[in-house]
Amino acid sequence: MRIISIDPGYERLGIAILDKGNKEELVFSECFKTKADIPFMNRLELIGREVARIIDEHEPEALAIENLFIETNQKTAMRVAEVRGAILYQARILGLEIYEYTPLQIKVAVTGYGKATKTQVMSMVKKLVSGAGSIKQDDEMDAIAIGLTHFAHARPRKTLENKGC
Repeated sequence: MRIISIDPGYERLGIAILDKGNKEELVFSECFKTKADIPFMNRLELIGREVARIIDEHEPEALAIENLFIETNQKTAMRVAEVRGAILYQARILGLEIYEYTPLQIKVAVTGYGKATKTQVMSMVKKLVSGAGSIKQDDEMDAIAIGLTHFAHARPRKTLENKGC
């Protein structure tokens, strides 16, 4: 199974492509950045195009994305919600199934502890995913952690054939 997992943001967007075989393998990751001096709508377009490009290039089956965590800064929360909307739109028009995970679900799936620190999550990601050890950007590590969460929660889908219909 191959997925794209995204830690949404408009200044920095963590993106990872992960394969699940016998072990989780990192195929691709990046921290996609947009410049603060360009209009937000242009930034949103750049993010949408980059996500579509990566989906087209790597052909994942699904998108795993972090649910929006409402911050005290409402303007930031609204902008991140808009980024999520652009990402979700791209994923749907490109035929991906979408799975959303809360920060608590991510921490529990990766570390086994819902109050884990960012350092603890990053440490576990490096241990669990081959190829993640050299990554320095928090946003990329967060995207990988979201992907691991998906693999921990995903269940094989039953088709009509194996339901006995």
